[in-house]
Amino acid sequence: MYKYSCLNPIAGIGLKNFTDGYAFTPDAGEAEAILVRSAKMHGMQFSDKLLAIARAGAGVNNIPLEECAEKGIVVFNTPGANANGVKELVIAGMLLASRDIVGGIGWVKENAKDPDIDKSAESAKKQFAGREISGKKLGIIGLGYIGQMVANCATHLGMEVYGYDPFISVDAAWNLSRSIKHIQNLDDIYRECDFITIHVPLTDKTQKMVDAAAIAKMKTGVVFLNLARDLLVDEEAMVQALRHGKVAKYVTDFANPTVANAPNTLITPHLGASTEESEDNCAVMAVNEIMDYLENGNIRNSVNYPACDLGVCTAESRIAILHKNVVNMIGQFTAVIAGENVNIANMTNKSRGDYAYTLIDLESPVTDSIIEKLASVEGIIRVRVVK
Repeated sequence: MYKYSCLNPIAGIGLKNFTDGYAFTPDAGEAEAILVRSAKMHGMQFSDKLLAIARAGAGVNNIPLEECAEKGIVVFNTPGANANGVKELVIAGMLLASRDIVGGIGWVKENAKDPDIDKSAESAKKQFAGREISGKKLGIIGLGYIGQMVANCATHLGMEVYGYDPFISVDAAWNLSRSIKHIQNLDDIYRECDFITIHVPLTDKTQKMVDAAAIAKMKTGVVFLNLARDLLVDEEAMVQALRHGKVAKYVTDFANPTVANAPNTLITPHLGASTEESEDNCAVMAVNEIMDYLENGNIRNSVNYPACDLGVCTAESRIAILHKNVVNMIGQFTAVIAGENVNIANMTNKSRGDYAYTLIDLESPVTDSIIEKLASVEGIIRVRVVK
């Protein structure tokens, strides 16, 4: 019986996927798996029982990834599960920034008691006149799941789309409309585009990548959208650009004192993935990832260990080994198993940065001696009997 715990409310449609072999526990210290959304896990004490953490969403900056990797805890996220919800909010943000819809709605509410409001509206509407997004140039920084969907949708709205992503995958390239221009130099996005939206993960390299120097390269009157992570933008520099008219509108999904009091901003309270569909999709994917890892040892969509998949184990037994990515590990593993007169039925090894993962199927039941000897190999983080 596996135990799981939830640090945030997780959609029931996902939790229902847990089979009879799983039980919920309110005590995270008793769980083999934890599901989380936005709860901050930095500083949290992790039990030796904990095998996996699944983030029901894409961003994982609330989870100490390196600490988890060192402890042999595989961290998953759910890329693409909430992409459509974010895409729709990006499109809405562009429309709201282009047409003063919010101002117009506010005017109607303020004048709701005017018996001649219909007549007054005809003269008042001039102050809320805007521009259409069709025919405008949209620059997209980052062509992952969300960036792809925004790009394709924008082309159908008549926009000229420029995409920048030096690490674009083959699958992402296939998913993009032929009309999208793949830009090699980020400065071209800044110089050419009327709208710019950013969709990259937050890392040490991307933190405040949109700084004063980047903003200075942008067209005067640009609309900048940030529904990815607030720290991707130097918001103090952005506020100055808003005050001087360099940036016409800043659309962000992250409310904080810096931008909440700034002019020409459209700010939502982190609504990007706050749709029933997104929450359901994330929950289902997170639960499936945990179950496949606990039951089969397979890793899909991990952010601190490599992807690795041997399918469902049909052999007599399976061992999962989390270890450092150093030379001669495989040779030591096979030597241990051969020394116990056991044949290997199947095996795969994958690496990612400083860490690696090995799955080994055996033709005989795994013994305590094999596990003890494998665990004693230098560089081993965790050895787990999957079957």
